Amino acid sequence: MNFKDIHIGELIKKRVNECEIELSRICNFLQATPTEVELMFTEKSLNAEVLLRWSKLLKYDFFRIYSHHLILYSPPTSNKQNKSNALPHFHKNVYTKEIINFILEQIRNNVKTKQEVITEYNIPKATLYKWLEKY
Repeated sequence: MNFKDIHIGELIKKRVNECEIELSRICNFLQATPTEVELMFTEKSLNAEVLLRWSKLLKYDFFRIYSHHLILYSPPTSNKQNKSNALPHFHKNVYTKEIINFILEQIRNNVKTKQEVITEYNIPKATLYKWLEKY
């Protein structure tokens, strides 16, 4: 999975094929025509409300793909920027199994060196070496 270049329509289509859900059920659930559904499969991004409906229908959290992108590719935020209490605060240092596997796969396949991973994804050196030992 390439978390840097996300094409959500293609990913939804793959999941639809995996789940073998009929087009008529999809249309009823999304309140869309078959043409509109087929168009969604070609879209690189979708409205959040539509993506939420797809996530419910296909029982898959498509938003997590974007969360993984943020974990891997967004710059670290300073504490000064997070003073607002209006929105929930999420810790960036929570790595899922998928993220760990993605990073270790890049090292094992010689796509990136350990140092490149540490620098690009802001992963502490000790954390990376623990993952390499554990997984």
